[in-house]
Amino acid sequence: MIEDDFYGTIKFKSGEEIFARVAASEEDNRTMLIITHPIIVNAIKGRSGVVGYKVEPWLKTTTEDMFIINMSDILTLSESKDVEMIMMHQDFINQSNKSDDNKSHLNRRMGYLGSVNETKKILEKIFKSSNNS
Repeated sequence: MIEDDFYGTIKFKSGEEIFARVAASEEDNRTMLIITHPIIVNAIKGRSGVVGYKVEPWLKTTTEDMFIINMSDILTLSESKDVEMIMMHQDFINQSNKSDDNKSHLNRRMGYLGSVNETKKILEKIFKSSNNS
């Protein structure tokens, strides 16, 4: 059974702190958290104090956006009603969805695609001719 989801800050026993959309699930007498789009928020400080925030994905080597976390790995969990944090989270999701849509794939219409050896020969020829001038 999955409870209603909410925005929350999770502090892991490892010391990591993330912000995500959170839902709790009871399975086999264990409570698991289902988190979506977890982010890490770091304050950027200048001479006058905090100037802004840097938002990054929690895990940088995956394209997954949903994770299951065991409650035994969590030190504390706090529901957040902080509108600024929620807006940063939503902006991050929107930006990451846009960047996925704009990724282009290489094809031959984009220009000449040659082998490394062919390109190396051409560059060596250009280099030699520029040294002889």
